Amino acid sequence: MSQAATVAAPAAPPHPLREFWIHFRQNRGAVIGLAAVVVIALLALCANLIAPHSPIAQFRDATLVPPAWQAGGSARFLLGTDPVGRDMLSRLIHGTRLSLLIGLVSVSLSLVLGVTLGLIAGYFRGVTEIAIMRLMDVMLALPSLLLAVAIVAVLGPGLVNAMYAIAVVMLPHYARQTRAAVIAEMAKDYVNASRIAGAGTLRIMFDCVLPNCTAPLIVQATLGFSSAILDAAALGFLGLGAQPPTPEWGSMLASALEFIQSAWWVVTFPGLAILLSVLAFNLTGDGLRDALDPKLKR
Repeated sequence: MSQAATVAAPAAPPHPLREFWIHFRQNRGAVIGLAAVVVIALLALCANLIAPHSPIAQFRDATLVPPAWQAGGSARFLLGTDPVGRDMLSRLIHGTRLSLLIGLVSVSLSLVLGVTLGLIAGYFRGVTEIAIMRLMDVMLALPSLLLAVAIVAVLGPGLVNAMYAIAVVMLPHYARQTRAAVIAEMAKDYVNASRIAGAGTLRIMFDCVLPNCTAPLIVQATLGFSSAILDAAALGFLGLGAQPPTPEWGSMLASALEFIQSAWWVVTFPGLAILLSVLAFNLTGDGLRDALDPKLKR
């Protein structure tokens, strides 16, 4: 009596999100960076609940109080106070919200404009491409911080104008990356098939080509957060970004320079906040690059 051999059915491919997480978690630094980004986001969202004091409240009887673990410190102010008696911990927590807001607005503006210009340049080529890309080359030829300072000097100092300046500075990177990705996709067969099927220009650009260019743009946007935080801190340090008493890390550093030897905490903690935030976004961006680029998958 013969028995038919049973053939095992092939296993279903993993869900795209599960496959992404499998590759992402192989980079331990990226996982640590993502965890830090989540913590930073939670601090920003719950700043009013977590911060023990108002970021602009001044305790005149507690100026330059050292951290709680140092001699002369107080449990009321865990990280000490600044020269006018404001709680350092509360200002750092609220500064997290401000830094993420700057990154989100700046990256969103530069991403939308850069992707649009890069898509137009990569699709139409010719004179349009030359005009757009030569303008991007001119912007890249200028030092980023100098260009941001010039824009803020024209628009006037302030947080909103600093966001606009940072967005303009990051614009060429998205435009160039989008153009390169679009040119690579335009040579593929599915674009020609879409044309033969009667798809219009806008449909090919936004429905066919652009979705296949999103992976490098996601990575660039994540890394752009760290650049935006650094640029915002630099502008705030120069007095061109957020104005006092706004709890912005760069302006906190600028207002505390004269106390760098007598009160180390007023300079150290804002600097550490900038360092850890930038490092977290850079590690996350590296993990995204490794997970989204098929050539880099292990």
